[in-house]
Amino acid sequence: MTPLTILLGTYQGAAHLQAQLDSFTAQTHRDWRLVIGDDGSRDATRDIAAAFRDREGRPPRIVPGPGRGFAANFLGLLCDPAEAPGHVALSDQDDVWFPDKLERAMALLAQADPAIPALACGRTLLTDAALRPLGPSRRHRHFAFGNALVQNVVAGNTIVMNPAAHRLLRAAGPQAVPYHDWWCYLLVTGAGGRILYDPVPCMQYRQHGGNVQGENLSAGAVMRRARDFGGRKWRGWFEANIAALEANRHLLTGQNRARLDAFLRHDRRNAAGRARALLALAPWRQRPAETAALYGGTLLGLS
Repeated sequence: MTPLTILLGTYQGAAHLQAQLDSFTAQTHRDWRLVIGDDGSRDATRDIAAAFRDREGRPPRIVPGPGRGFAANFLGLLCDPAEAPGHVALSDQDDVWFPDKLERAMALLAQADPAIPALACGRTLLTDAALRPLGPSRRHRHFAFGNALVQNVVAGNTIVMNPAAHRLLRAAGPQAVPYHDWWCYLLVTGAGGRILYDPVPCMQYRQHGGNVQGENLSAGAVMRRARDFGGRKWRGWFEANIAALEANRHLLTGQNRARLDAFLRHDRRNAAGRARALLALAPWRQRPAETAALYGGTLLGLS
């Protein structure tokens, strides 16, 4: 059985952490070890983590997070020089994994050339705080650099990556990006790697007030995402990702490097320049209507 490291990011997670840890011990893929990055919890999170033991009786390795939020915490774990590159699974603190979660992801990764960065991800079963089902997360069908440039469809709590992808992320270092999972999607596809998607939900994904992130399907949540998309907040995320890609352009394929360079040649301080830059980059979103809104909003100076 292939060994794997679970990287778990925690912050004030005492309410639900034990259930997540218990779901690790129930995994059918048994060869794993746990590393926890705690980002300064003041509740019982660290006590619960320190008391945990895996099937072999081993405690987790607990390291202090950088104190700059969840993205920096996970990227710090991924780039930790004390950890050798290998198969890695990312975990939030408040989900509950189905027993075959790791087994299914590892089977997907086995389909990929081990020399090429590959990232397995998938759907989740959304629940309320008490794990009452709300329905499955959205299903996504196409994964590519052109999509990753303007949309994150890779749920970080489902990510399992091969050693080549782990080495790639370590080569890039802990970038100042808004979302670690979005950065994983961007860099792996930008470097010519593969995204392997499981349409079968692999975990219970709690939706509650303490979530740093969540996938709320309510009308209000949809409206909030629509407001963010194309606004200053989204533009800030986009520019941060572009800056991280520019800093790591040597890791991209020749074609994707050329797209990035064509984009960067344009002055993006006005709507006309942003429109020309966007056309050079040629991004797209999962839904045609959203792609049209992206281009239309840029032409009108809204994004």
